[in-house]
Amino acid sequence: MREATYFILAALQDEPRHGYAIIKQASVLSQGRVKPATGTLYTALDRLTEEGFIHVANEEVVNGRARRYYALTPTGRTALQVEAAHLAEAARVVIGRPRPAAGLA
Repeated sequence: MREATYFILAALQDEPRHGYAIIKQASVLSQGRVKPATGTLYTALDRLTEEGFIHVANEEVVNGRARRYYALTPTGRTALQVEAAHLAEAARVVIGRPRPAAGLA
């Protein structure tokens, strides 16, 4: 799973969010590394919807503009949790590993 996809799904783990809120939350969660452009985000949201990872939870009109809220599906939540476990396992390979003594590397 690409990092942007991971943080888009992570942005939806607590509550349904509309596009701009997803961008903001993904940026916060990734500490600024992931800031999807609007076009990139909606392409990803369409793909994630087709794959069954998210669904449209609500639509409303705010100040004359349509606003669509997305939410994780059970499949999306499972995929996010599996990816988080893979990332944690990969991090354990590096973090906390004892360094070889000087001259033994």
